Amino acid sequence: MTRLFSLLVCASVLVFAAASDTRAQDSDVYIKVGKGTLKKSLMALPAFQFLGSAAQGKDFKTVGAELYNTVSNDLDVSSYFQFISKDAFLEDPAAVGLKPAPGEPNGFNFENWKKIGTEFLVRGGFTILRDEVTFEGYVYYVPQAKLVFAKKYQAPVSGARKLAHTFCNDVLLNLTKKKGMFLSRVAVSSDRPTGKWKEIFVMDWDGANAKQITQHKGISIAPSWSPDGSTVLYTSAAFHKKAMTRNWDLFSYELKTGKRFLISHRTGLNMGASYFPDGKNIVVTVSQGGNPDIVKMTADGEGLTKITAGPAGAMNVEPVVSPDGKRIAFSSDRSGQPMIYVMNVDGSNIKRVTFAGRYNSTPTWSPDSQRIAFAGQDKDHYDIFLMDADGMNLERLTSAKKANGRWASNEDPTFSPDGRHVMFVSDRAGPMQVYIVNVDGTNERRITVDRFNYSRPKWSAADF
Repeated sequence: MTRLFSLLVCASVLVFAAASDTRAQDSDVYIKVGKGTLKKSLMALPAFQFLGSAAQGKDFKTVGAELYNTVSNDLDVSSYFQFISKDAFLEDPAAVGLKPAPGEPNGFNFENWKKIGTEFLVRGGFTILRDEVTFEGYVYYVPQAKLVFAKKYQAPVSGARKLAHTFCNDVLLNLTKKKGMFLSRVAVSSDRPTGKWKEIFVMDWDGANAKQITQHKGISIAPSWSPDGSTVLYTSAAFHKKAMTRNWDLFSYELKTGKRFLISHRTGLNMGASYFPDGKNIVVTVSQGGNPDIVKMTADGEGLTKITAGPAGAMNVEPVVSPDGKRIAFSSDRSGQPMIYVMNVDGSNIKRVTFAGRYNSTPTWSPDSQRIAFAGQDKDHYDIFLMDADGMNLERLTSAKKANGRWASNEDPTFSPDGRHVMFVSDRAGPMQVYIVNVDGTNERRITVDRFNYSRPKWSAADF
């Protein structure tokens, strides 16, 4: 615990016209954020229709399955919806159109969906021409027989997953007036694919499209995103030929160019960096041969300013700047055991905010800067805890056992961009794998499913 892809959805989005008396108004909020987990809305999500001919649709079944499965997973993870079983459908969605009767010949009948309690009906259809997929998505509010929104999306076939994520973001935006997180990415350290080295990978939030971005053939850990999602900071045990030794150096990696830059190679630790909201400055733990302390520097490694100094040889590590740029959360053993502290960005007004457990570490801020998640040791294992930024209202988010009955460790939390989920790693199934859980402790699910180990996932606030 002490260890310290990007295809653009192309073309414009075309909005279908709807009659003025059935179009949802901009002021409509169908689901109030914060109440979605209290009562899930009943949603019908029939299979998406292939609207072209088999001759036009190269592997249309594969593409259709990818679109549908991605949408289904996204909307399920949102925790706003409970899907109605297809066995309960009163009409065959494949035998009727995507729009309602009587306006649409052979259209679907709203009454068939009202009778089974449907609140939201999602209809989708797609075509494939050459290597491009076009998807039509419709969302209806069944109690009022109202079209909430309809859009057409176009993308390369290889970008079908991103197209589906984009549609789901639009679903949530239209129903809740809040942006979804389905186009977000995660940076993480992992020993895949060899199980020998630890390198930094970037993947979609759901674990798809994992791409290795470092090639140090050593130990690379603790990734952190720039605010605009263009750059990943990380620490690697880099080999220095002159000194014939390794040092924990800080690097940055530009995703667009694939260029790597050495930011700080001061002797000792250069670890656990976090950007300020301006993207121009960072905080990082630096030891320079002594005890680790937190310093501020420019994003290119210049202008070092020390923020903490001990006291009395204490270690101050794992700094993370709040999204509003006003405070820094960090872990320190200044009280004897590692605990979580919060201070102003200039190092003033240091306050201890955790007092329980043996070892508290890896703090992370919620997007609104109001809450902090961290890993806390409870007896012989770690769990994820959530609290207000002042330490009040402490809650345990995780609790799981391994197959042998022993308690699993759950570590390294990071918030989703919408603040509704926490990602973490857990050894409950053997190796350290990536999981997510809602901030109320519900809807826990596994993200990575392989035999490798992951650590220190970091969720980007920017879309890819």
